[in-house]
Amino acid sequence: MERHYGMDWLRIGAFALLILYHIGMFFVPWGWHVKTAEPLDWVEFPMLASNAWRLPLLFTVSGFATAAVLGKSAGISPFLRDRTARLIVPTLFAAVLIIPPQPWVELVSQHGYAGSFWHFWAKDYFGFHVLDGIVLPTWQHLWFVVYLWVYTLVLAAILALTPGAARASFARFADDLLSGPGLLLVPLAWLAVHMAIGGLRAEPTHALVDDWTAHRMYFPAFAFGFFLADAPRTWASIRRWWRLAGVLAILGYAVVAGILVAWMTGIVPDTALRLPFAGGRLLMGWCAIVALIGLADRFWNRDHRWRRTLTEAVFPFYVIHQTIIVVLGWYLLRFALPPALEFVALLAATTAGCWLFYLAGREVGWLRPLIGLRPLAPRPRSARETASIPGVP
Repeated sequence: MERHYGMDWLRIGAFALLILYHIGMFFVPWGWHVKTAEPLDWVEFPMLASNAWRLPLLFTVSGFATAAVLGKSAGISPFLRDRTARLIVPTLFAAVLIIPPQPWVELVSQHGYAGSFWHFWAKDYFGFHVLDGIVLPTWQHLWFVVYLWVYTLVLAAILALTPGAARASFARFADDLLSGPGLLLVPLAWLAVHMAIGGLRAEPTHALVDDWTAHRMYFPAFAFGFFLADAPRTWASIRRWWRLAGVLAILGYAVVAGILVAWMTGIVPDTALRLPFAGGRLLMGWCAIVALIGLADRFWNRDHRWRRTLTEAVFPFYVIHQTIIVVLGWYLLRFALPPALEFVALLAATTAGCWLFYLAGREVGWLRPLIGLRPLAPRPRSARETASIPGVP
């Protein structure tokens, strides 16, 4: 598999957007761990511009990256060992030491919890119970990593149990199916079925075992990304249709934004127009992914000296960013700053904190696997060091 730099840049951009989105959650009226003193209704418009496709896009680019890792592995078993070490070890580390401030801040700011953080961490966090509606301990935003690991296990089982000829035949069938207009029509049809099964108000739970609303959407996105690593006819279709997909995504967002205006201004009750609202999000969701992949292929498929560093930094940034946002957001509340200053402070501090976490952690050998980085490669011995080892000629 030839490296596609555009997909690397798209993965970097998708995670950067995720950080901005979580900063936005501090300001939007929707429920979250900590909120600004007076949430801003208008922030719903930029948030809705991406929340229909940002997570499916993350699973798509992760599926593509998974195919690259598998292509470099010596087999399914080494591949699974590598994926488990890279995904589950950092998740466990974060669940114990990085994530706990998030539920504590939520309990303090929204539920009147009176205990200190250290009391919470030592006495309540590891209780394996529900405290004021919050399940403890928790993986919070790292649910994505757990789902990615589970989807990888499912994919590996399919690959291991399916004969090579059958896999090749299905890959050709899927490549044919998604060539031409099928690139847009087939996934949109599946999303319509998904919406019909779950209903208009179905929401993911992020609890894994009962989260079929998420699995029906995210596993196909992950599988599509994996399949895209070797799908020449689908790539040709993306290069042909990505501009139309971009126009359709904008039209879908126009429907969503227009209905939101109607709800906010009271032109129609917020119980009406739910079906066209969901349909607009569905259209925007898939078409935006196709358009972004097409953009990445057309304009970003080139290397740069920062690409390697940013590609490596993505996972540590993801691990730490939400804890920084939640803790700093809670701290900022005491100063009653204007929302613009809160946003600037959150963006600057989160960016600086993520870089500090990554740059410091990558230099510590034992810490690297805990924050999602590969262990340091053994340093090559100098000729003098090699000559001093007994038994080495």
